[in-house]
Amino acid sequence: MAELAFVDKVAARAGVSPEQARPLTEAVLRTLAERLSGGEAGALAPHLADELSPLLVKAPEPAETFDFDEFLRRVADRAGIDRPAAERGTRAVLQTMHRVVGHREFEDALAQLPANLRALAQPLPHGP
Repeated sequence: MAELAFVDKVAARAGVSPEQARPLTEAVLRTLAERLSGGEAGALAPHLADELSPLLVKAPEPAETFDFDEFLRRVADRAGIDRPAAERGTRAVLQTMHRVVGHREFEDALAQLPANLRALAQPLPHGP
């Protein structure tokens, strides 16, 4: 998926402008790369646009272990936004990645994350 299409989908899902979605997307991908093992992050990278995939590629080092709150704190700090916006943005990026990467491979990578972070990748239920 092209970078602009990915960022536009994130913007629509997060309820932000495409200009705001770009740094938000980068912040989530960088934080995800820190949290996932190099192999899992590297497996996701080729599914993203050429401009975004380097954000998931990292040196072969162990994944950092941090929780949901720390994940959102890092995203908020990197993107210069508050925590609720970081949560909406993380949800939007993960849901967009889920569609781009495919269910099986994405679920394999997400297995390394805490349950409450994995839950953000699930689509929101539709109302009646």
